Amino acid sequence: QVQLVESGGGLVQAGGSLTLSCVASGRTFSNYFMGWFRQAPGKEREFVGVISWSGRSINYADFVKGRFTISRDNAKNTVYLQMNSLKPEDTAVYYCAARYGTIGTLTDEYTYWGQGTQVTVSS
Repeated sequence: QVQLVESGGGLVQAGGSLTLSCVASGRTFSNYFMGWFRQAPGKEREFVGVISWSGRSINYADFVKGRFTISRDNAKNTVYLQMNSLKPEDTAVYYCAARYGTIGTLTDEYTYWGQGTQVTVSS
């Protein structure tokens, strides 16, 4: 089992920045690919980005490229999502997720999920 706890969400004005953290416990964190997803009210959960266990391979959804950055610190069992130039349409609950094996972009590919952290961007 892998337990994931997100933090760092909040209310920010458009154009502002937030950094989300996701701390993992349980099995060896460094073996897992870590993804970030988000879900806005009335919408399906969507892929934001994913980072490989080594940190060398990172994929982003097109709508966040150039604005969001994913990183991880395996010594701290933590993955981060740095979000810059935030827009009102980025308002959502943000989730981190873990999967073993390869990079994935679909929610069904992930085994473990955090409880989510709310990000609200005001215009």
